[in-house]
Amino acid sequence: MGLLDTTLVLELLLLGCCTGFLAGLLGIGGGMLMVPFLTVIFSNRGVEAGLALKMAVATAMATILFTSISSVRAHHARGAVRWDLVKTLAPGIVLGGLLSGAGLFALIKGHALGLLFAGFVGFSATQMLLDRKPKPGRQMPGPVGATAAGGLIGLVSGLVGAGGAFISVPFMAWCNVAIHHAVATSAALGFPIALANTTGYVIAGWGLPPPLPGTLGYLSLPALGVLALASVAMAPLGARTAHRLDTKPLKKVFAVLLYGLAGFMVWRMLRG
Repeated sequence: MGLLDTTLVLELLLLGCCTGFLAGLLGIGGGMLMVPFLTVIFSNRGVEAGLALKMAVATAMATILFTSISSVRAHHARGAVRWDLVKTLAPGIVLGGLLSGAGLFALIKGHALGLLFAGFVGFSATQMLLDRKPKPGRQMPGPVGATAAGGLIGLVSGLVGAGGAFISVPFMAWCNVAIHHAVATSAALGFPIALANTTGYVIAGWGLPPPLPGTLGYLSLPALGVLALASVAMAPLGARTAHRLDTKPLKKVFAVLLYGLAGFMVWRMLRG
């Protein structure tokens, strides 16, 4: 089998288009959506289940390098990004991301990682379903607190292949950051999260025999190329569609689908 066969390209294009569109429509990261389907795609090509999950997480996270750029440009044009917060949170995010991607990611067994991913997806679905905005309770912490908060965001994001918005947005809103600034700033934080963790995945998996052609560490470069191209192309269409629709009912439906994805991952990991 070459780097990409026709069936694989079509599967990845469909996945990239769907996740890119939904990310733009609902304002969510595509990583959580990609991971379960990528796990199946890699498993169907002979990759052991635990390794397939790790490849899926790494490849999904790497796509955020590309999708975050287009998202940040749109938010920055509206003056919504709090770059001062990006500067205070990014150092901790990079540290947490490297610790996660280059350390814990390789140590955690694939089945345990799958259950952790399912738990995070269930938590994210509950947030989306309830649509509760945290009440402002304090101000943003100082340098030490911001580094610790960023470290946690980078660490958890790296283990589940997500851009961190489901953690960083509620945290910033709780710290009296206006919600539209929190969302925009979270989008900007997606790039250092993805960069640190992707670097970690490559380092952690450097000595592994390539499970598929074109694999670098845990990262599938051919899959990344197709997914990034498709998702970046479709995200603006999803964003434009969001302006013409009331997305609140859609988010509730999508939350139910996330519960289904979480359940599927639990079943798949327990089934082995």
